[in-house]
Amino acid sequence: MNRTFVIGVGMTKFDKPGTKEGDYPDWALEAGQKALEDAGISYDLIESAFVGYCYGESTSGERAVYGLGLSGIPIINVNNNCSTGSSALYLARQSVKGGLADCALALGFEKMEKGSLGMKYTDRTQPLDKHFMELTQIRPWEDAPPAPQIFGAAGREHMEKYGSKPEHFAWIGFKNHKHSVNNPYAQFQDEYTLQEIQDAPEIYSPLTKLQCSPTSDGSGAAIVASEKFLDEHDLWGQAIEITGQALVTDTKATFDDDSAISLVGYEMSRLAAEQALNEAGTGIDEVDVVELHDCFSANELITYEALGLAERGHGHELVDAEATTYGGSTVVNPSGGLISKGHPLGATGLAQCSELTWQLRGNADARQVEGAGKALQHNIGLGGAAVVTVYEKPAA
Repeated sequence: MNRTFVIGVGMTKFDKPGTKEGDYPDWALEAGQKALEDAGISYDLIESAFVGYCYGESTSGERAVYGLGLSGIPIINVNNNCSTGSSALYLARQSVKGGLADCALALGFEKMEKGSLGMKYTDRTQPLDKHFMELTQIRPWEDAPPAPQIFGAAGREHMEKYGSKPEHFAWIGFKNHKHSVNNPYAQFQDEYTLQEIQDAPEIYSPLTKLQCSPTSDGSGAAIVASEKFLDEHDLWGQAIEITGQALVTDTKATFDDDSAISLVGYEMSRLAAEQALNEAGTGIDEVDVVELHDCFSANELITYEALGLAERGHGHELVDAEATTYGGSTVVNPSGGLISKGHPLGATGLAQCSELTWQLRGNADARQVEGAGKALQHNIGLGGAAVVTVYEKPAA
């Protein structure tokens, strides 16, 4: 199997739906051009493209890359809920790793509607019907949007089983908003006090508004290439190696555990992390910086445990120690995470890839994690897929 490298990344600023100039082809063009410029190559060297989005017509992927070129290459449309962007990255890496291409593009975008996510088609089985049917067997349904309700239920379960408190989840919101101040791509760049996070309008206890990711418009892109391609085009100076990667879908545990924590993908995340770290030949304790799927603060805390940053039931102890911010053992979400950066579903995984590429290159500006040499990305979509990717600076 071929070694695989990220050689170029790019993204747009993420914005509140309805406020961003242009349309999704414009945003995809911007992110794609930035990635090509970052790689120092032209579009005619791209051999295949994997384009992710959740809200759009059937060939929006093709339309999104028309501005980059009309070269006749295979273009695959990708939709995997909130893990769409990282699923496109996974497919691009698979094509290079398996020798089907030497250079592939992963691109993601989203043009979303304001407000909480809802159903588009009401005349057919919903993909999350089993999740919410199971949730109602665990807890009474409340008057709250579905997404914060299921993740908030997981937070409540953690408090009841392991002793975490609302303050722990609030601190994660505080941390990620503080990190976003230094991210020009973030939808929100405001710092709040811990008290302001706690006093924000409650969406579903223990989650307040400032602990929930917003809907967003934007795009992200990454170019994946082989060792041969790097040699031919002298690109080693900017390359970041993908040393491990795994995509895991729901297991029996999702529905058999009578657990909201399981319903939001704990076991998928745990298995994906285990597989990706094993392929990379490294341990989570060697990872310096993490971008993980903090769609809600409760999910960040739970994911600490799924990734192995803390033992199960002990994620809140990392919060007590402030171990997941600058000066701690592992900086988590230096970009501000989904809570502050925004969450255009198709672009999120590629924005995470961009941030970690910049971190490992050492050019993340005021967000730079000192001495970052290994990074891990976690992106999850309910219904369901978890993608974990491990990155490393190639040896000189």
